[in-house]
Amino acid sequence: MALRNAMRYFPPDVQELLAPEFAEELRLYGHIYMYRFCPDIKMKAYPIGQYPCRTRAAAAIMHMIMNNLDPAVAQFPQELVTYGGNGQVFSNWAQFRLTMSYLSKMTEEQTLVMYSGHPLGLFPSSPGAPRLVITNGMVIPNYSSRTEYEKLFALGVTMYGQMTAGSYCYIGPQGIVHGTVLTLLNAARRYLGVEDLAGKVFVTSGLGGMSGAQAKAAVIVGCIGVIAEVDKAALEKRHKQGWLMEVTDSLDHCIERLREARTKKEVLSLGYHGNVVALWERLVHVLDTTGELLVDLGSDQTSCHNPFNGGYYPVQLGFTEAQSLMASDPAAFRHLVQESLRRQVTAINRLAEENFFFWDYGNAFLLEAQRAGADVGKNGDTRTEFRYPSYVQHIMGDIFSQGFGPFRWVCTSGDPQDLVVTDQLATSVLEDAIAGGVQASVKLQYMDNIRWIREAAKHRLVVGSQARILYSDQKGRVAIAVAINQAIARGDIKAPVVLSRDHHDVSGTDSPFRETSNVYDGSAFCADMAVQNFVGDAFRGATWVALHNGGGVGWGEVMNGGFGLVLDGTPEAEQKARLMLSWDVSNGVARRCWAGNRKAYDIICQTMCENSGLEVTLPHEVGDERVLREALGL
Repeated sequence: MALRNAMRYFPPDVQELLAPEFAEELRLYGHIYMYRFCPDIKMKAYPIGQYPCRTRAAAAIMHMIMNNLDPAVAQFPQELVTYGGNGQVFSNWAQFRLTMSYLSKMTEEQTLVMYSGHPLGLFPSSPGAPRLVITNGMVIPNYSSRTEYEKLFALGVTMYGQMTAGSYCYIGPQGIVHGTVLTLLNAARRYLGVEDLAGKVFVTSGLGGMSGAQAKAAVIVGCIGVIAEVDKAALEKRHKQGWLMEVTDSLDHCIERLREARTKKEVLSLGYHGNVVALWERLVHVLDTTGELLVDLGSDQTSCHNPFNGGYYPVQLGFTEAQSLMASDPAAFRHLVQESLRRQVTAINRLAEENFFFWDYGNAFLLEAQRAGADVGKNGDTRTEFRYPSYVQHIMGDIFSQGFGPFRWVCTSGDPQDLVVTDQLATSVLEDAIAGGVQASVKLQYMDNIRWIREAAKHRLVVGSQARILYSDQKGRVAIAVAINQAIARGDIKAPVVLSRDHHDVSGTDSPFRETSNVYDGSAFCADMAVQNFVGDAFRGATWVALHNGGGVGWGEVMNGGFGLVLDGTPEAEQKARLMLSWDVSNGVARRCWAGNRKAYDIICQTMCENSGLEVTLPHEVGDERVLREALGL
């Protein structure tokens, strides 16, 4: 069936030639990628004017697609994987070619429909409708298991779009660098009670497509970051990029260098080529034999959403041995992975008895550790709580409730000077907001993001397209969008700018073990918010919208969506930005308000005062008791 499905893309006269080749791909890799159709052109985000098109919106989409497949950006570009181990842009190369062809022909009265990587076709619509509607992994719930996913993916009928891989909105590791910077800053405030991270040690794992950002983030916040990585190629890539300052494959040297940097309060990103479990266990050994606690903060960014297919490597085996066992004896590999997870948690638990703080980074680490039988339980816990919090529950959740999340834009001219202009505009917007008076908690977030824009430029974080990300609330996003659109109209910016965000945002994702893990009314397992966001963005002006199963914590564990909105300097673009961006934030804030989150309630009340067009249902526990009494006739 997989072979028949693949043949549908080709006329009968070439099928006999292709069938043996595709059958061999299926046998070797479990999937038909159609490698022979990978283009031999240099894959990158070309300036928008170089794409053949009948509408600039289509050219902007092509710009974004090719950025997601740029070898400098993508994790496994030959397999169309952008990040996260298996987050794909398309399922095969025929789909890429067809999609680019459709986009080059599209008019303002057509919409391209994508079914899990497959371009269904161009359909009549209207200029106000999205030019592109994407769904990835929309499997009927009873069949949305990992086992079924492997079968359906092999058949070529569904795919794992992660978050911004399948929605064409990835901007390289800059996004996760920024998120990690904010996480570390806020973790230091919450757990250590400090603003200055000098001399503080952060230990974690992973230097891949997303996790590689941890090294750069550690340097930006001024701490000592020690990151373990089993894949030498990934470690060397980050070292050559300059994101890792030093590397070592010796645990003895790692501990010695860590101790030295801690004493001198150096800023350091140190890559350890080895298994993170060995590193955690050595830190425990040092503590138990000398009484010296060498680590302050810790997390994990292995791809634990996919632990038995290369997302997590067991400490008992070397990298090559593990890969071999994974292919030859999956059951034995699974057993070693789960044993390794138990050992990792045991070590972390021992360190946590001292003044050390660990959090789950939303990669399903604690979820998989629990399934492996590790001691991660919490007395009186709910289904979404463990011994250690997720970073949403303790660190970033309050930020989401205030409407702050990862807003981003891409300058489709490809000109770095356009990005400089947008950086200046965004900084000015945030500074003006502070000058106009905002709550102390909001001011803190604005200040962090002004600092981020300056640091991002200094650390040359652009990889691929000319893009920037920052965390902003509804008011900030709309104001930045309007300022950019007006700059395009004036000619200060040379070409359209694409607005987007990570799906990991205020309203975009329902994920009980990550984005909605701090929703405690039982609705954390419901996906209404993400689906409503996808639909609402579509009819409020988004250029394209996407809805995905999976992303972050894994297949069947999350529903998430995203958008792209092209600013071209027209009044129509400004109106779309005002409408769509307001909904894109207020949806999630209102949902958190209804779940009883006090900060979300405060934000909703403030917004209602500023915008008479917004009315939401407030829970009476935190709402106006007078209204309730009047309704009951009391």
